[in-house]
Amino acid sequence: MMCMLTETPAVSVATLRTAAARAPAGALTPARTLALARTLTLTLACALLAGCGTTYLMQAAGGEYHVLHEREPIDKVLADRNTTPQLRAHLAQVSCARAFASQQLGLPDNASYRSYADIHRRFVVWNVVATPRFSITPIRWCFPVAGCVAYRGYFHQQDARAYALELESRGYDVAVEGVPAYSTLGRFADPVLSSMLPYGDDELAATIFHELAHQLLYVRGDSEFNEAFATTVEDTGLERWLAHQGGAARMQEFRTEQAREQALVELLSRTRTRLRQLYASGLPGEEMAMKKAEIFDRLAADIRVLERREGLSYPLYDEWIAAGLNNAHLASVATYYDCLPGFKRLLEEEGNDLPRFYAAVRRLAQLPLEERHARLCTRAAVADLTERRAAE
Repeated sequence: MMCMLTETPAVSVATLRTAAARAPAGALTPARTLALARTLTLTLACALLAGCGTTYLMQAAGGEYHVLHEREPIDKVLADRNTTPQLRAHLAQVSCARAFASQQLGLPDNASYRSYADIHRRFVVWNVVATPRFSITPIRWCFPVAGCVAYRGYFHQQDARAYALELESRGYDVAVEGVPAYSTLGRFADPVLSSMLPYGDDELAATIFHELAHQLLYVRGDSEFNEAFATTVEDTGLERWLAHQGGAARMQEFRTEQAREQALVELLSRTRTRLRQLYASGLPGEEMAMKKAEIFDRLAADIRVLERREGLSYPLYDEWIAAGLNNAHLASVATYYDCLPGFKRLLEEEGNDLPRFYAAVRRLAQLPLEERHARLCTRAAVADLTERRAAE
């Protein structure tokens, strides 16, 4: 198959990385709007091994069965005369990006992302993230294979909402977001999903790189390590993919969006620092709640300033602001970004050589969790880990 450069909208580094991309129907969001767990990373292990509640097990098993049942080989879809030109173009690019992932990025050469599943809905799962009222450290759910993770995924939105309401009734801050893709860490041959298509071919490639990175390396019980590693591979892979395709304009847009993403990440990180200081202050609950609201009001105003400065709108953040910003939103972003600078520094130290980088990450994966985080993650992440350990 000839892999030709297609004229798709340039992807922003910040579009879909969150469950986000919550634009109105028919609209394309400005890229991967930061980090609410895009990847289910095998809470589906519940469907395979004992140890989870029966109701949750049944919905996970049923949801995964439906996805797998809808798979068709991409080559078959491309050969079908009834396949629309738009879908045909997307899947042709997917095939090229999938080959690039293994041949140029050293990612697993297996059956994942060589099939397509039309799931007939906008998101494949809905993730629930929750924190205590006065904490930015997310609560964890533990599973036999994945270990403890900072989110819980549901294949039906109403189930996610019901669980979120239960958590809210117990005093937690909660966020629920739709997720367009997930990984089963190679336990199944994950397909390209119809929910992944609306964001453009560059984002499709980036998503494939991200999910295959999870299959290459996954550390049980360390969401921050896993997501930052996969995000590093995703960003590096997308940059090399665009260079491979000769998309100079798209490469410039990629770099512009990286800068925009960094500005957002820094804004959210500063807010988390303010909240951490507040929650450690020992103020009475009523006064702390009032100051918490003031900090989130300031964050909303700062996001609006950033949008006006960039001449953009971030649909996910607009939704967050409309619904009421809370700790859970910031915790979801931290899962992806707090350890990212350390991984990117490590890649540079390894001469931007991916095989050497993978080997270095595997060595770090053997270290105790606290030591990994001390070497790779921001001070905020280390503080979060300390708080989490104290709570445990």
